[in-house]
Amino acid sequence: MKTVTAAEPTADRSITRVAGLSVLVSLASFLYYIQHGDLLLYGDAVAHINIARRVFDSQTPGLLQLGTVWLPLPHLLMIPFIVSKSMWQNGAGGSLPSMVAYVLGAMGIFRLVGGALEADIRTKPAAVVGAWAAALAYVANPNLIYMQATAMTEPIYLAFFIWAVAYFAEFIRSLAENADANPSKRRIMRIALSRCAWCLAGAELSRYDGWILATAIGAVTVVIALRRWQDRILRRAAVKFLLGIALAPVLWLAYNAVVYGNALEFANGPYSAKAIEQRIAAPNPALHNTALGALYFLKSAQLNVADGNWGRFWLVAALLALAIAAWKLRAQCATLLLLWIPLPFYALSIAYGSVPVHVYTWWPFAAFNQRYGLQLLPMFAVSAGILAASILLFDRTRRHIGKILAVLFVLIVVSYTFVWKSEPQCLREARKNWEIRHNLNSAVQRIVAQLPPTSRFLMDLGEHVGVMEQAGSPLRQVVNNENHRPWKRPTDPEGLWERALADPPRYVNFVIAFDGDVVDQTVNKTDLTVLAEVHVTGQPHARVYAVRSAPNQPR
Repeated sequence: MKTVTAAEPTADRSITRVAGLSVLVSLASFLYYIQHGDLLLYGDAVAHINIARRVFDSQTPGLLQLGTVWLPLPHLLMIPFIVSKSMWQNGAGGSLPSMVAYVLGAMGIFRLVGGALEADIRTKPAAVVGAWAAALAYVANPNLIYMQATAMTEPIYLAFFIWAVAYFAEFIRSLAENADANPSKRRIMRIALSRCAWCLAGAELSRYDGWILATAIGAVTVVIALRRWQDRILRRAAVKFLLGIALAPVLWLAYNAVVYGNALEFANGPYSAKAIEQRIAAPNPALHNTALGALYFLKSAQLNVADGNWGRFWLVAALLALAIAAWKLRAQCATLLLLWIPLPFYALSIAYGSVPVHVYTWWPFAAFNQRYGLQLLPMFAVSAGILAASILLFDRTRRHIGKILAVLFVLIVVSYTFVWKSEPQCLREARKNWEIRHNLNSAVQRIVAQLPPTSRFLMDLGEHVGVMEQAGSPLRQVVNNENHRPWKRPTDPEGLWERALADPPRYVNFVIAFDGDVVDQTVNKTDLTVLAEVHVTGQPHARVYAVRSAPNQPR
């Protein structure tokens, strides 16, 4: 048997095992959910893979098809995997980036906790135990296991979030270990800060949560740089870091300003969360109330780790772990606090950002945006790791450590078991989301599937892009709301979209309109004949029109 030497750290082997375990969980869950047709239950998942698809499958292909509102990186990562028609239709192409991110997130949790504990001689003996407990709490979470099998952006963001905090923690440790007098430590410091910047840039281009994370880490970096202003190397590294993390938001604001004539198009444009909230009129019990918004977010976070009111134990454990970190890990407490950043972000977003969160235990007793609570999963997982390590440290006799750790493990298993038994909240919300739109989209899809395969369509794909995906009709055969030049707003008379609305026979064979959408309100119906009508209770009526004359080739 091969023995482990000092030059061969067990931590490397452990993180490899964490990666292997998470790969197995990821693949098993993916195979289960794809077999049951659960990959595209979320309407947002359908939208994400179709945004990626239209970059190359469109009447007007190109990067402008990335649109606004959603940040571009997740869609860019999906593109290579949805070139395949089958992987586009079943959603598997959108799942693969999320699955990779899930594995990387588990590895990041292990490295974050293990590194924090190993940095102090008092806590080093408990590092492996704590790191494994944290990684298992992350990997085994039922809601994350479902989400990582979909095209949703949360797993991708979580991976960037975790690694950004892990690298920043390494940067802080290098400073605490007297990097001034040690060239190798100074090199580690610069590398850690540089890698943190790259991870923050990825987070900023994945979800807007990353913007406040970058702001918080940037603020801490500024304070450190000011306190050590005489250190020229640190000062230069900090300046590069700040410029790096500022670049992604600046580019996105500039893109919106140039293309849409509004730098905040993603926040207040016609497809923004604000506009969607106004259209669907979803109640927001925490409107203009930041404290109540924080409570709703905390409740959604608890429901992602435990069923019913049992999530309170996770919250108490997290607060206890934070106190222990402040006592035993003083140099790392600030970095661990960064894992709480989602709380103020979502409290403000719920109260003032038009993103209401509903939990089934509180009014209005429904599930809506429940998945946002997953942003606190890294904090809960790290807290579990710190508690496990603390048990090992406090029981100096080691007489009861096995029993206590077993109890902690059982509590995590039991908590997640009840989540599986009642069905994970994210999966439950996704099913309801699917039920709302399925009947209408499927009815229209069946009509489309009966039409000639080379037919051209005019349709607003904003709310019902899944129709074409289900029918297997290439998006390049659909003239839609993205086939125009948005910088010509409010209209683009010479754009393909506007020309087709004004003169359908010249461009398409069929027109699909839903009550109240742009096609229904503005298309020239002079040469259109109603081919079919679809009526679904609670949904806008859909009409499929046949164009009376064949289209000419668009110019």
